[in-house]
Amino acid sequence: MFIIAGVSPKTKIIDKNPRRCPLCGLHQAYFKRVDHYFSLFFIPLIRVKKGEPFIMCERCESQISEFGEDQRPWPGKKKDKCKSCGRRIDKGFERHVVLVSPEIHWNTGNIGRTCLATGAHLHLIKPLGFSLESREVKRAGLDYWDKVKLSVWNNFEDFKRKMAPQKDEVVLLTKKGVKPFWSMPICDRMFLVFGSETLGLPKKVLLMYKDSTFHIPITQEARSLNLSTAAGIILYESLRHVNFSHYWT
Repeated sequence: MFIIAGVSPKTKIIDKNPRRCPLCGLHQAYFKRVDHYFSLFFIPLIRVKKGEPFIMCERCESQISEFGEDQRPWPGKKKDKCKSCGRRIDKGFERHVVLVSPEIHWNTGNIGRTCLATGAHLHLIKPLGFSLESREVKRAGLDYWDKVKLSVWNNFEDFKRKMAPQKDEVVLLTKKGVKPFWSMPICDRMFLVFGSETLGLPKKVLLMYKDSTFHIPITQEARSLNLSTAAGIILYESLRHVNFSHYWT
C-alpha cells in the first residue's frame, strides 16, 4: 500500500472586496495569503505554516503592497502570451483600425473617437462615401477629430505595402467569418479590418487573409451590427490582455 503525503501551498483570499490595481487600473486586486498544509493524497488536511498577507491582482498577476508602493511580478508567473500565436504581449502595444471604403460619415467619426480613446491608429481606404471635411464627420468625432491618428490610403495595396502587416497581426471582421471574435489572436501589433456598411470587405482582401476571418455572433433577427458598434467591440476585445489603464479614476 502506498501513501502519498507532503506539504503543499494553498492560496486563500482573505478579503473578497476587490481593490484597484495601480498597474492595470482594474478593480481585481485582492488580499491573499499562501498557507502551507500537510496533505494526504494531495488533499490539504492540517495547516503547518501561516503565510504573510499580500495583495495580488487577478488581471495582471502583480503583487502589490497595501499602499501600492511595491509593484513586482508575482514569482513564478510568466509574461502574458497570446494563446493563439504564442507571441509575448508587451506593454508597448499597437492597435490599427482599418476601414475599407466606409460609406457613412457618422460611423467613421464615432470610430475615430474610439480610436483616440484607446490610442489606436485609424486607417481609411479609398474610395470613401463622404468628405473628411464634412461637418457630420467632425460632429460625430466632437472636438476630438483633429487629434485622431489618421491615415488615408488610395487603395488597400498601398496600405499593405507601407504598413507591412504580418498575417498573424491581421483580423478581418465579416459576417461570414470562420471563427468567433473571442478566438482571435491577441498580439502586440494588430490590424483590425472592417468593410463598408453595405458591401462588406472586398473579395480580394478576404482572399489575402482567408485564414484570419472572424465574426461577431448575432441572431437571425438582425442582418448585421452597426459598423461603429462592431469596431468598438473588437477594438476593446483586442485590449483585454494588455496593460491598458483607465485614466479617469
